Amino acid sequence: MTKIEKVGSFESKITVYVVVCWVLAACGGLMFGYDIGISGGVTAMDDFLIKFFPAVYQRKLRAKEDNYCKYDNQYLQLFTSSLYLAALVSSFAASKMCSKLGRKPTIFVASAFFLCGSLLSAAAQRIWMIILARVLLGVGVGFGNEAVPLFLSEIAPVQHRGAVNILFQLFITIGILFANLVNYGASKIHPWGWRLSLGLASLPAAFLFVGSVVIIETPASLVERNQESQGRSTLKKIRGVEDVDAEFEQIKMACEAAREVKDPFKRLMKRSSMPPLIIGVMMQVFQQFTGINAIMFYAPVLFQTVGFKNDASLLSSVITGLVNVFSTLVSIYGVDRVGRRKLLLQACVQMFISQTAIGAILLVHLKGSNSLDEGLAGLVVVLVCLFVMSFAWSWGPLGWLIPSETFPLEIRTSGFACAVSSNMLFTFIIAQAFLSMMCHMRAFIFFFFAAWIVAMGLFVLFLLPETKNVPIDAMVERVWKQHPVWKRFMDDYDGKEDVKNVGMII
Repeated sequence: MTKIEKVGSFESKITVYVVVCWVLAACGGLMFGYDIGISGGVTAMDDFLIKFFPAVYQRKLRAKEDNYCKYDNQYLQLFTSSLYLAALVSSFAASKMCSKLGRKPTIFVASAFFLCGSLLSAAAQRIWMIILARVLLGVGVGFGNEAVPLFLSEIAPVQHRGAVNILFQLFITIGILFANLVNYGASKIHPWGWRLSLGLASLPAAFLFVGSVVIIETPASLVERNQESQGRSTLKKIRGVEDVDAEFEQIKMACEAAREVKDPFKRLMKRSSMPPLIIGVMMQVFQQFTGINAIMFYAPVLFQTVGFKNDASLLSSVITGLVNVFSTLVSIYGVDRVGRRKLLLQACVQMFISQTAIGAILLVHLKGSNSLDEGLAGLVVVLVCLFVMSFAWSWGPLGWLIPSETFPLEIRTSGFACAVSSNMLFTFIIAQAFLSMMCHMRAFIFFFFAAWIVAMGLFVLFLLPETKNVPIDAMVERVWKQHPVWKRFMDDYDGKEDVKNVGMII
């Protein structure tokens, strides 16, 4: 147990139990990350292509294949992207469940769907079975990505909220790395290595399943569902101190305002809800249009395109996975020290340079059927690592953190559902379109993503407020009503005056 920390009138200690809760809940990120990492490696395995996508396999064998087009197949892309379409739809059901039953049971449901999906995908014999398995995995992702970031933001003390929430992204990166290592080993096992890769998704699902039993419900969720005494005792347990009156009063006032909202999705359409909604949705959209998932989904395919053989391309993916994990640790250290905006703006510069350089190398040196020489191919790997590095300490974790901390309680689950569904929609679009875009746009696809990165930087510079060290239930008064652009939208905000007063004393 650590010493008592105090921010304003809020006191807390970091206890062993609350750390265990953080880690177990963050296994939802492990589940999501494993799936992101496993897809590209499996779709590069010949045994998998022979089983489900023989036309793609035959295209790979052609002597004068087109580097940019050899994996262009809508069904192959559907294998990857169907998960995200299912996650998009299920995130709204997850929002309702989060509000009515709580964050903990929603996490439990996520793990159950993911277990079923991973086992079915490993046993699949027909293409419809593999797509159905992906849909089940998608429902698990929709429920997990809705509940876990909310759980982490609500259970964390204000001074550590950024770092705790980023555990979700850290576990995503660990899941991606684990998937890359599994793919590297499974690619040597014929003809069933791909089944091992897909089946091992059951491991992070099992971790989350156990975690959903062990973790505690969040105080805000309990009080919102009229369980005040249990909410107070839970707050004492997770803060490790007896004096939680100030924080509990803030939660109570926020919950009273939330109960007056009968239709949170309708409330989202009010003018005063637009600032967090626009920020939440655009953070998720921009996160996808960095091009990160295009690179992480299809890293083995991308490295094969520039001339690496299958084993070498999978090994290169492992290298980028390691960079991803260690760079996310930078964000955990820095987010509550330097703030959200500085991390995002620095990353925009680094990602823009990386994407532009990759595009330029491929445009000049990679034609339809040749390979890059060893030096240039290695340089592409370095540039991909620099890109992944900057994303991992910025848009990756903060794309989840900022939407989970900026909505007032009365629209928190519904607003975050819109953010999650936006993420899944644009993840689906990128996953479904990337291989075709690479075929038709060729090297220009990297300039396409670079242009989006410029737009992201301008968005952060002029529209994104800093939320470092602002209590989660004081965002309206301390952030939105103070921002030079967004304060114009807050005229019709009718939250409880008591919420304002509690927010202003800290």
